[in-house]
Amino acid sequence: MVDVQVVGPEVERSGEVLTPEALQFVGTLQHLFGASRDELLAARARRRQAVADGEPLDFLPETADVRSGDWSVPPPPPGLVRRRVEITGPTEPKMAINALNCGADVWLADLEDANTPHWRNVVTGQLVLRDAVRGSLEFTSPEGRHYAVRPDAVLPTIVPRPRGWHLDERHVLVDGDPVVGALVDAGLYLFHNAQAQLDRGSGPYFYLPKMESHLEARLWADVFVHCERELGLPRGSIRCTMLIETIPAAFEMEELLYELREHATGLNAGRWDYLFSVVKVFRDAGPAFVLPDRSAVTMTAPMMRAYTQALVATCHRRGAMAIGGMAAQIPSRRDAEANARALAKVREDKTREAGDGFDGSWVAHPDLVPVCREVFEGVLGDADNQLGTQRDVHVTREQLLDVAGVPGDRTEAGLRANVEVGIRYLAAWLAGNGAVGIHGLMEDAATAEISRSQVWQWLRGGVVLDTGETVTPELVHRVIDEEVAGIGELDRLDDARRLFEQVALAEDFPDFLTLPAYALID
Repeated sequence: MVDVQVVGPEVERSGEVLTPEALQFVGTLQHLFGASRDELLAARARRRQAVADGEPLDFLPETADVRSGDWSVPPPPPGLVRRRVEITGPTEPKMAINALNCGADVWLADLEDANTPHWRNVVTGQLVLRDAVRGSLEFTSPEGRHYAVRPDAVLPTIVPRPRGWHLDERHVLVDGDPVVGALVDAGLYLFHNAQAQLDRGSGPYFYLPKMESHLEARLWADVFVHCERELGLPRGSIRCTMLIETIPAAFEMEELLYELREHATGLNAGRWDYLFSVVKVFRDAGPAFVLPDRSAVTMTAPMMRAYTQALVATCHRRGAMAIGGMAAQIPSRRDAEANARALAKVREDKTREAGDGFDGSWVAHPDLVPVCREVFEGVLGDADNQLGTQRDVHVTREQLLDVAGVPGDRTEAGLRANVEVGIRYLAAWLAGNGAVGIHGLMEDAATAEISRSQVWQWLRGGVVLDTGETVTPELVHRVIDEEVAGIGELDRLDDARRLFEQVALAEDFPDFLTLPAYALID
């Protein structure tokens, strides 16, 4: 027996998911794999320091045989054969029901960037997933409005995204120490839902975030094999899609698929976390790695094109799905012109992805499902996916690292946007909401990460803005003062401001802002 303690506050219905058996299962995962996670985090730090010391980031010579080998992942499992439209969102009851009713092919049930890990959110998220799998999810708002999954709805495949390896869950202790958050999220979901998903003709599937090396994928593979054995699941029934959202992972896409090959179904290409990783890894690398305004770094920038084209080619060469990035626009039902602009932007983005060979893509709002589906159906026709489309693409190290080739300026407006949006988001996150509508876009923690990272980078690099001003601590403080005054009244605004200043102005770059932020929530 593993010594497992729950030290979080009481949450309604928690006894349905925090059963003694489920907690023992999670505790055993921590006992078996926690130390390996710790070593992998230490390896991340060593690799980052090696880059700072001048060692090039490149394709790994020791895994050349994997990249040249003849291997593939298994065919996509039931529910993941056709993935044209995937809707992402937190496991908050109302948003979960809207996602299940919207007609998407997949619901990415986000326990990570779109979810503040308040203990009540962690527990409620597991309850929502349990109810969703069993078709019993419903919710009544404080105003008395009732939400439920439509009985006639063709439900999307449920794919949770657990927290990244770097986050702990301090409300669950094993031998007095916090459990790895990812093991809490994945362990509880598997214990309660894996067999139920198989029984209903689907399966226990995951999105895996923020990995930086194939060794981190190997750890997930070890976790999955153990869970299948302990839960009596068929070998290889747990399947996953990995997010390529760090620059080190972009050099190990084939290796990530190889390590998880009996469990792998695909890779996903994002933007904000990827750019955040570029800043983090190359923060000491000088002017050639200083990005322009984040709004200028689109997926058509040369380095981003190289990244996405390499991802599609890698996936299809190995029989894996390539899933495109987020359409974060929030359509307006009151402003026809704003709505038309939003839909046009989504259409343009998804047309590029479908034309590049992606098998599907993400949207953040139910009203975007029809336009995304229309675009992909226009390219795919009756085909379920584009796995048969092979592209002769050879992406080089220089192309992936061509930060200097990204067009765009560094502007005062860009600085102000980073400060204002970053602080607004953090205030909402601290208050318990990890998916936040800001200026017509659905933002999550990745937006705050790239926002504060860019301020840090411009400050350390002495960037000169379009106004002629140099980014200094004094300028950043003045902009923060002015932007906070413009925000007005907002719950936890003062805490958000202090946190943003902490992570944007620190001498040393904090690896993740969610680490100091986690200390500020219950």
